[in-house]
Amino acid sequence: MYSAIAANKRNTILIMMVFLLVIAGIGGLVGYIYNDYSITLVVTIIGLVYAIFEYFMASRMAISMSGGREITKADNPLLWNTVENLSIASGMPMPRVFIIDDPAPNAFATGRDPKHAYVAATTGLLEIMDKRELNAVMAHEMSHVKNYDIRVSMIAFGLVAAVGLISDLLLRVLIWGDGDSDNDSRNVNPILIIIAIIAMVLAPFIAALVQLAISRQREYLADSSGSLLTRDPEGLAMALEKLANYGRPMKKQNSAMAHLYINNPLKPGFVSKILSTHPPMDERIARLRNIGTKM
Repeated sequence: MYSAIAANKRNTILIMMVFLLVIAGIGGLVGYIYNDYSITLVVTIIGLVYAIFEYFMASRMAISMSGGREITKADNPLLWNTVENLSIASGMPMPRVFIIDDPAPNAFATGRDPKHAYVAATTGLLEIMDKRELNAVMAHEMSHVKNYDIRVSMIAFGLVAAVGLISDLLLRVLIWGDGDSDNDSRNVNPILIIIAIIAMVLAPFIAALVQLAISRQREYLADSSGSLLTRDPEGLAMALEKLANYGRPMKKQNSAMAHLYINNPLKPGFVSKILSTHPPMDERIARLRNIGTKM
């Protein structure tokens, strides 16, 4: 457990450093194309500012994009008390609690550390889960918080969004040029066209691969950690069976956020199955029931 936490902290720094190097590299290439290396400096500074902003604000962006509404104990005593009891049992600070108005049963946790954590559940989840199953699901999410999975996932969320933004900016440059109407050859620079095409083609695959790299094993770890917290792996196995049977795509779908949820929130398809950020549900259930036999 402690090794996983340490690895997550190291991976957060590593991912941010790689992101800055990639941004600086893109800035250097564009500076070379236009023979103006001030572009490199500007792009690198923007990347650094974005990384800092993303570190502190990505979790709030995720909550906002999901449509989450913060609640108090009076709004939903069952959910609030469940999270509060798990906080006490795990020795962690009480996270902020949100409800997402969506019939698709799902939940996620985000934040940069246990002191700045958010947990959210959909109305669909609250409708189909009994008290035992809800406790198991929220224990899974609280385990993401305790293991610092939320920090790595948050960074990945921000970087996936950045990949999309870079691709979009390159596409705009490709279409509109740099605004110098007197220099058509510069507006249709073939190297820039190639960069834009490659970025547009690879961006979604890079995003999916980043999410895959950080998500699948962390879901298994949160399953086992949550079971250890509740001493009830069967409760989570039952909850996952309901998610498998009643799961559906969420109304507000965002591929950059898919890896945050306990269940895949995207519309199922051939590509989404291959590049799924979640391990197969039957494997997760089998692992939980195997844990139960050893308790």
